[in-house]
Amino acid sequence: MRTAGLLGYSQGARARYKQLVVNKRSQPRTAPDASGLLAGRDKEDVCYAAATGVGSGLASVSLSSFSMEDNTMVLIVGAGPAGLATAACLTQLSIPYVIVEREDCSASLWRKRAYDRLKLHLAKEFCELPHMSYPADAPTYIPKDQFVRYLDEYIDHFNIRPKYCTSIESCKYDEGAKCWFSLARNMNTSTIVKYTARFLVVASGENSAENIPIIQGLDSFHGEVIHSSRYKSGATYCGQNVLVVGCGNSGMEIAYDLASHGAHTSIVIRSPVHVMTKELIRLGMTLVQYLPVNMVDTVLVTMSNFVFGDLSRHGIARPKKGPLLLKSETGRSAVIDVGTVRLIKQGMIKVLGSISRIKGNTVEFKDLNESSFDAIVFATGYRSTANIWLKNGESMLNDDGLPRKIFPNHWKGANGLYCAGLAKRGLAGIAMDAKSIAKDILGTEAYCCVNTADL
Repeated sequence: MRTAGLLGYSQGARARYKQLVVNKRSQPRTAPDASGLLAGRDKEDVCYAAATGVGSGLASVSLSSFSMEDNTMVLIVGAGPAGLATAACLTQLSIPYVIVEREDCSASLWRKRAYDRLKLHLAKEFCELPHMSYPADAPTYIPKDQFVRYLDEYIDHFNIRPKYCTSIESCKYDEGAKCWFSLARNMNTSTIVKYTARFLVVASGENSAENIPIIQGLDSFHGEVIHSSRYKSGATYCGQNVLVVGCGNSGMEIAYDLASHGAHTSIVIRSPVHVMTKELIRLGMTLVQYLPVNMVDTVLVTMSNFVFGDLSRHGIARPKKGPLLLKSETGRSAVIDVGTVRLIKQGMIKVLGSISRIKGNTVEFKDLNESSFDAIVFATGYRSTANIWLKNGESMLNDDGLPRKIFPNHWKGANGLYCAGLAKRGLAGIAMDAKSIAKDILGTEAYCCVNTADL
């Protein structure tokens, strides 16, 4: 397939870049920024030289850092489950793509930043990626290691070849060229790579960077402070006083794991939370396909009360909205109990309120109580980093790097911009996003025109 025919914009892109260079030459040159990339006029000069082969005084210095890349129809940023699912759906429709990943492996969150006892919290029928089921003998709730094997088989089955250790540093849409121009850095060689794509898929994940809240005095804490992504097992904390901050699924399960390994465990629960069994959530996700969500939520809350009793006596308040409605409107999931509630009731895990400040190893709470700890585990979630490198994605993403539009209309922006896996809908939501994106690209006028031009 010819490069010019693939996108149909090569001459226009060169003309646009030439004009950009003319404009930029009136600006002062700038030094490399913190990322190692050139800024201002230098960056435009190098982009133009790399794109067109027309050098400037800078070319002899900087072109050696570039590795020329063929233009592609679709650039996928991120090789986690969302990026892999999108790649598979594009493959099914014979749509060419390039997929880049800043880590040295696919699904690094699952391979490197997940605790040992982790399993998928939802039944396997709600956790399949498009066009490939789990093996028939797979357990209902898939362990972490088996899910990673599933991803490896998925990659092999669809012949997905991510470009690993490739970090997108800047990506911007050019109106004149009708393309997304991206600058990437090879993490191993520091080579600057330029990608030109008609369509861009943001699949870098809602879990791109650790989120640790700002707490007065945290820097004075003498013990270990880690994010849940770095927690592996409670075995190393036996006999220690450990505080878990955060009461989502990770926080509650880590608290259980710590207590089970002999740590003196406390957990900060600041917000109301639904606590369910995995069987209840599976029932709810099945029923909601046939019944109104409010009706299903009523069933789930009634059954949860029967199973767990009144948890408010133990410091766990229940939200006013039902678990499925709350997930739909806010992305907040119910906690799937793995035995944590039993240990809380037995006093093996202590529930605490919001932190006021920290002094050395002493943590003071807003109810004026205080306790000393040897370690703190922050299970306080993640944040998206898409807005750091995506320069004009405001049609699709808000200031937090998450979709502006609510599900299920969140996945599409303007000018061929898409996102997969940012709607806080888990693996089922990822599958929906990937299918929608591939289908939409196939039906766009831009794709049809390009394909026709290439015949």
